[in-house]
Amino acid sequence: MHEETLGPIAPIMTYTDLNQAIQIANDTPCDLAAYYFTNNYRTGIYIHDQLEYDFIGWHDDGSSAAQAPFDGMKKSGPGREGGTKGIEAYIETKYLSIGNL
Repeated sequence: MHEETLGPIAPIMTYTDLNQAIQIANDTPCDLAAYYFTNNYRTGIYIHDQLEYDFIGWHDDGSSAAQAPFDGMKKSGPGREGGTKGIEAYIETKYLSIGNL
């Protein structure tokens, strides 16, 4: 539970205390993405607000959405992909001022 797994593997744990589960999830040097499942709206919002991850999926893997910024925090790495935040690094802004011709 303390390594960033980039592949077709998902670490899964059972829990009895929600706050303990959130603490375990946040107790990692990496925080690229987190996913959870609950049918309770209040619980879902609470989990989202407590998780320290850049990308969070609730009943959804949400992967590869062009409009969604995606990056890492902590040791997952800086930078963004996707959305306006992801494209800004590739844009070179030019300003042209033309006086009276």
